[in-house]
Amino acid sequence: MALKKVYLATFGCQMNVDDSERLAWLLARQGYAPADAPEAADLIVLNTCSVRAKAEQKAYSLLGRFKRLKSPSRRPIIALAGCIAQQEAGNLLARFDHLDLVLGTGALGRLPGLIQRAEAGQRVVDVGLDRELPECLRPPLGAMPVRSQVTIMQGCDNFCAYCVVPYLRGRERSRPPGEVLAEVEARLAAGAREVNLLGQNVNSYRYEDWDFVRLLKAVSARPGLLRLRFTTSHPKDLTPALMACFDRLDNLCPSLHLPFQSGSDRILKLMGRGYTRADYLSLVARLRAVRPDLALSADVIVGFPGESEADFGQTLDLIERVRFDGLFSFRYSDRPRVRAAGLPDKVSPETAARRLVILQERQKEISLAFNRALEGRACQILVEGPARRGGLLTGRTAEGKVVNFPGPAGLAGRLVQVTIERAWTNSLRGRLGQDRMTNQLLQDPRA
Repeated sequence: MALKKVYLATFGCQMNVDDSERLAWLLARQGYAPADAPEAADLIVLNTCSVRAKAEQKAYSLLGRFKRLKSPSRRPIIALAGCIAQQEAGNLLARFDHLDLVLGTGALGRLPGLIQRAEAGQRVVDVGLDRELPECLRPPLGAMPVRSQVTIMQGCDNFCAYCVVPYLRGRERSRPPGEVLAEVEARLAAGAREVNLLGQNVNSYRYEDWDFVRLLKAVSARPGLLRLRFTTSHPKDLTPALMACFDRLDNLCPSLHLPFQSGSDRILKLMGRGYTRADYLSLVARLRAVRPDLALSADVIVGFPGESEADFGQTLDLIERVRFDGLFSFRYSDRPRVRAAGLPDKVSPETAARRLVILQERQKEISLAFNRALEGRACQILVEGPARRGGLLTGRTAEGKVVNFPGPAGLAGRLVQVTIERAWTNSLRGRLGQDRMTNQLLQDPRA
C-alpha cells in the first residue's frame, strides 16, 4: 500500500504554527508523509487565521484554487482548520462544494477520526470547544529544530473590542505544569536548545497553585535549555515578579513582546485594553531598569474606529519614546462578533493605509539604527542551521535578531561568538569570532 501524503498550509500567528506542528505529528502517526505540493497530496489541510481580514482572504483564495485538484480519477480530502473553521462552521461547506472537512480550533486532536469519516464520503464539521485542551498537546516525535515552541495555555478572557480570539479559541485554559515540563524535556532531548512558551496571554497562566512566574522558573531550570522566551504578554498582567525574572533567570532572553495597540488613552479605552499610555510607559521604564539591554517588540493597530490624527500622533509619539526593536503593525479590520464592528466613525481605508505607511517607515528607521549600532560588535549567537540561501549559517542573538554568517554545519545548536559586519533592517551579516570555544568547534565540530 502506497504511503499517504499530506500537504499542510499554515496562516497566521505562532499559535497556528504550533498547531500545525502538532497536526503534522498526529497525521504522521496515521501514516501520512509530507507532500511537496498540493497536487501530490491525498489530504490537504489549510490551518487558518481569522484575526485579520487579509489572512482570511488569502486562505479563501487558496481554498478556492484547490477545487481544480478534484477530478473523477483523483479526489484528495480537503480540510479547513483553525479560526476560520471555528468562525464559519457549516457555512463553509455550502460555500465551497469541494471542501470535505471543517475542523475548529478545539477539534485538532479529533482529526484522525474525522478523516476516517471524510474517507467514507461524509462531509464533516467539528467546531466543538471543550473545556479541556486538545488531546494533541503532547510531545511530538522525532528530531526537534534548535528553536522550539511549547503551548502552555490557550484562549483569552480579555475580550478586547477588536479581537475575535476569545470567540474562536475559547476562554483561557492552562495546561498542567507537569505536562508542560515533560514536553519541554522531550523537546530538549530531541535536539531543541531554545524554547518559546506560547499562549494568547502567557502572563495569565494559572493551574491550581502554579502561576506563570513559577512555571517560568521551573522551565528555566531544565538541563540543556540554553535560551528561554515567552509570547505573548498583556501589559495589564505584567507583574513585578515576572519583570524580575529578566534579571534572575540566566537563560531568559532579554527580549519581550508587549503589545500596546495604540498610544492614545481615548482609543485604548475604546479598545478595552485595561491600561493607559502612562501605565505602558511606566512598565517599559521598570523593565529597562531591571534589564537595560531588553529588546522590546509590540503589536499596534492603526485606523481603529474613531482614531483621529491626534490619536495617531500619540501612537507615533509612544513609538519615539519607547524605541521598539520591532513592531507588528496592522490596519484595523472589522471582525465578526467583536464590539468594535459596531462602533461609529470608521476610519477610511485610504486614511488607515496612509497612517500605516508613516508608522512602518519610521519603525524601519528605528530598527535599522538599532541594528547598525551592532556593527563591529561581537554577539553570542545560537546557531540554528543553514540559512535559506547563500551557503551561510543562520542564528539569533539573545535579543532575537537574525544573523547570517559563513561556518561549518556542525555548529548547529551551539552558542558561538559572531562579529557583526553589516546590518539591514531585518537581519545582520557577520563572521565567526576567534574565541577559544569557537576555534575548538571549528577544528572539531563534534566537540
